[in-house]
Amino acid sequence: MPEQSGGSICLPGSSQKGNLAFLAAMSKVVGVIPVRLESTRLPRKALRTICGHSMIEWVYRRAREWTGFTRLLVATDSGEVMAHCSRLGIPATMTSSAHRSGSDRVIEVMGREPADLYVNIQGDEPMVTAQHIELMVAPLREGKGTAVSTLKVAITREEAANPNDVKVVTGRDGRALYFSRSPIPYDRAGTGGVQYYKHLGLYAYTREALDSFSKLAPSDLESAEALEQLRFLENGIPIVVMETANDTVGVDTEDDLRKVEEYFEQQNITLPEAR
Repeated sequence: MPEQSGGSICLPGSSQKGNLAFLAAMSKVVGVIPVRLESTRLPRKALRTICGHSMIEWVYRRAREWTGFTRLLVATDSGEVMAHCSRLGIPATMTSSAHRSGSDRVIEVMGREPADLYVNIQGDEPMVTAQHIELMVAPLREGKGTAVSTLKVAITREEAANPNDVKVVTGRDGRALYFSRSPIPYDRAGTGGVQYYKHLGLYAYTREALDSFSKLAPSDLESAEALEQLRFLENGIPIVVMETANDTVGVDTEDDLRKVEEYFEQQNITLPEAR
């Protein structure tokens, strides 16, 4: 999972500096890191340490490397997380404990933080990079009707068998057809020639898309797969999926936590300095 420079995943003919200048002129961008302390599969994972620093701190400092944010903050329902962020100088806000998804938590923040675009950076994605965020925001910036965007990365058949890794299939136009915890598409012929893609836990939305999402009831497919993004698809709201070469490990288990720490140590990756 080598980390690449911004030029490796920017759109053709674009530069991050130029893109950010254009974005600043047209949009206010708020980044939100939803954090729920009592996660089911790995309780208190947000406060677990990776190379001596909490996962929250890794996610915030690495996301902050993307300079297009007007504001970036943690959204949580935990007083303990709020206190932890305060000690580290990380902006944070308290949100309801009733939220079912990260997007729901971002919607509550939207009511306090007016913006044109919102970026949802899941609190269990400590390997997020500025390049991930830049790539994801690009289709919304182009103004071609994109309302929601996210990322995918190519994975092996063996990796696709892991239900903790969400898979995505897309159409020729780059729009998501479906997300699932099962390996999709199904290799009926058994040739092994199917390319699988993992969905990364990052989203960018327009304010209008989030507002529409907030008015929709949880959908049947969303409930079946426990995947909030299916609420958009079931209600006819397209999601553009951009491909990145940089994989991440979304931390759901002890093994995931260990993989991230080993990767950071092997690559000599240190926590970015506070800005």
